[in-house]
Amino acid sequence: MPSSTRRRPTRSSGQLRSSRPRGPFDARQHSLRLRIARLGLAIALLAAGVKLVQVQTFEAAALSEQSLRQREVSQRIHAERGAIYDREGNPLALSGEARMLTASPNQIETDREELGEDPAEYKRTMAAFIKDALGDAVDEDTLREALSRDARFTYLTSRPIEPSKADEITAEYPEIATEYRATRTYPGGHLASNILGFANWRLDQDEPRVLGMAHLENSENTLLAGRDGERILSLDRARNITIPGSTRVIEEATPGSSLALTLDSDLQYVLQDELASYVAETGAESGSAVVLDARTAEVYALANDVSFDPNDTSGATRDEMGNPAVTHAFEPGSVAKVVAAAGAIEDGHLRPDSVLDVPGSIQVADRVIRDAWSHNVERMTLTGVLARSSNVGTLMVADQLGRERFAEMLGRFGLGERTGVGLPGESAGYVPPLNQWSGSTFGNLPIGQGLSVTVLQMAGMYQAIANDGVRVPPRIIQAEISPDGERLDRPRPEGVRVVSPETARTVRDMLRAVVQDAPGQRGTGTAAALPGYQIAGKTGTAQQIDPECGCYSREDHWITFAGMVPAEDPQFVVAVMLNRLGTEHSSSSAALFREIASYLTQRYEIPLSEEPSPVAELTLR
Repeated sequence: MPSSTRRRPTRSSGQLRSSRPRGPFDARQHSLRLRIARLGLAIALLAAGVKLVQVQTFEAAALSEQSLRQREVSQRIHAERGAIYDREGNPLALSGEARMLTASPNQIETDREELGEDPAEYKRTMAAFIKDALGDAVDEDTLREALSRDARFTYLTSRPIEPSKADEITAEYPEIATEYRATRTYPGGHLASNILGFANWRLDQDEPRVLGMAHLENSENTLLAGRDGERILSLDRARNITIPGSTRVIEEATPGSSLALTLDSDLQYVLQDELASYVAETGAESGSAVVLDARTAEVYALANDVSFDPNDTSGATRDEMGNPAVTHAFEPGSVAKVVAAAGAIEDGHLRPDSVLDVPGSIQVADRVIRDAWSHNVERMTLTGVLARSSNVGTLMVADQLGRERFAEMLGRFGLGERTGVGLPGESAGYVPPLNQWSGSTFGNLPIGQGLSVTVLQMAGMYQAIANDGVRVPPRIIQAEISPDGERLDRPRPEGVRVVSPETARTVRDMLRAVVQDAPGQRGTGTAAALPGYQIAGKTGTAQQIDPECGCYSREDHWITFAGMVPAEDPQFVVAVMLNRLGTEHSSSSAALFREIASYLTQRYEIPLSEEPSPVAELTLR
């Protein structure tokens, strides 16, 4: 084939194009790409420069503040808890502050190693210093163990310590930190503990604070606690140390208000002591007592035979921490006979010297009610029925009143309803509704069986007689005291007219015969008599239910006494109950009343009665 006709070689689809010199068009395209790349780089550098200027100039303050906020922590400012005082301003409960020691064992170890020191030796020295500062409050071995833990945080003390001691320790060892703790102290220890209750350091909304845990500390917690505030702290980058000058308060704490109670601390101490002694002496299972102002019904003292130390409740039992004087009801027995007597006098059915022919027993529906002593028909005055505590005579008196009127009188004396004294857990006691009375119910209620009262309600019955027929609901909180010292008296409850002033004075005179000890005219409460003073009151012995048979026990009784001193011008009303005793101890509550009344006359310098009580005729021969 001639050379002029050679064919051009072809290339397959997978064969690379052979390189050849670029033409003018390719060079221009390459130059364009370089210019675009340089422009993009310039734009990026410009944008970075602008951003840098913006960050360093315009946003610096905002970013700095944002960075600082990331290291900020909110901290509660604890409000100081209000105090509790007695009627004379003596403190019963006070608040203070203390510290818990904390540390970071791991951080201490790291810091000592960086300084070329032996961490273990440093921690031993630290533990020894803390031990010297706190003495018996800590154990040195326990401190060493805490500091040796592989932990970022640990408590070095199990109980709060005095702030001054904490400052002494942290000044020597800045690695040790402290946590605030509010404290609650009770200067009187067991004094009025069943009324005050206690407050402890507890978690509230995931933060620790002092909370009222029982009795007044609990029921009045909102008033006593105040309102916590808030502050902001800024920490260093390691979030370990507060930056000086960075703390700012968002909301100030508002301290709690204080309470002034009606209690007399000295009388409260004597009542607790005397009651515990009598319970131990008689072998009673328990006991309660209360002292009221005869006119205002303010609670001067209220006690149970057992109590607890609110400064340390670790070993306290449920019974010791209770307040049965207001929470537990019992059958009062013959103390309740004053209701029928007052009703009969008020309605004009009988006079104190009215004579009743009282047999030894009486049939009420399917039951036979007897007196505590065997006798044939005896001619008793109404005063004698009350003073000798005749069950049969009392039912005869109640029968003259009638069921409806007697039920009304029970309500007027405050039975079956809470007194509203201001203490939590108060029992209303029990009075069966009139429409639920069986045939024998009216044979039980007038003699104080088949209904139940608290010792506070029992005192209230006799306060009405002492106060010329007006029953004033008792109270134990006298006033609130604001953080700035302003006193706000709690409103006094309105009185309830139970009987007329004339009836009340007549019944008071009749009750004097209960403690008289004249030949042939002896009352049941002679153990309550106090030389030099006229005493008015009433004994009670109520059978308890035997759980084995569901019937009344012949052995176990509530032994009660309620009375007033002095009878001619009552200043105080005292009610006493001793639980689960035999009839051989029937005078025990009256004797305890005498001891309490004796103290009252001395402490409050009550003048001697101008003349002894006249001897009333109880039984006609």
